[in-house]
Amino acid sequence: MNRDDLIATALAIADGEGLDAVTIRRVAQQHDVTAMALYRHFPDKDGIFDAVIERLLGQVHIPDPDARPWDEQLRELLSGLVAALRPHPNAATLVFSRILASTPGRDITERTLALLCDSGMPVEQAAETAGQTLSSLVALVIAEPGRTNGPEPDEAAAQAKKELLLALPADRYPHLVAAADALSHCASQETYYRRGVDLIVTGMRGAPARTA
Repeated sequence: MNRDDLIATALAIADGEGLDAVTIRRVAQQHDVTAMALYRHFPDKDGIFDAVIERLLGQVHIPDPDARPWDEQLRELLSGLVAALRPHPNAATLVFSRILASTPGRDITERTLALLCDSGMPVEQAAETAGQTLSSLVALVIAEPGRTNGPEPDEAAAQAKKELLLALPADRYPHLVAAADALSHCASQETYYRRGVDLIVTGMRGAPARTA
């Protein structure tokens, strides 16, 4: 029984059943060992969560600084972060409280702050913007049209949502009815995430640096 396998099991449980289902006992049962055996690897449930988010953030490639404009470099970094989180929407929320608890998370945050400061933001504004950006990226992942609870789209739930929207009175909600399919199904994940990251970065680029 090695630590990497235990982390993979915890992540699989989170993917399929949500974070509440991840416990020391549950992970131990998946490996046919007692809960006490896991305490050699993790102090408690929080320790498992720290390891899970470290695993996810460790997959993010942090590009070296180059001569491109700051926003192009930031777009590449954020796109890598989204790519790591989108297969695991249930675990994605862990980054809110744990991104600075691991070396990969600190490295991502440091690079983000450096690029925002390069844009002319004072460090306080850069820190606020980085936090707001993280929230937006997680929301992008967990709110993907057609996804409810898990890494794969829930076709039945998506179809039910579409039918509910189509049943609305078109004279009162013409735009909701027209957008029923787009609000219920993600026609192209690549387009959805690329546009989401573009909107976030464009918003940063248009925000004036705070001087006081």
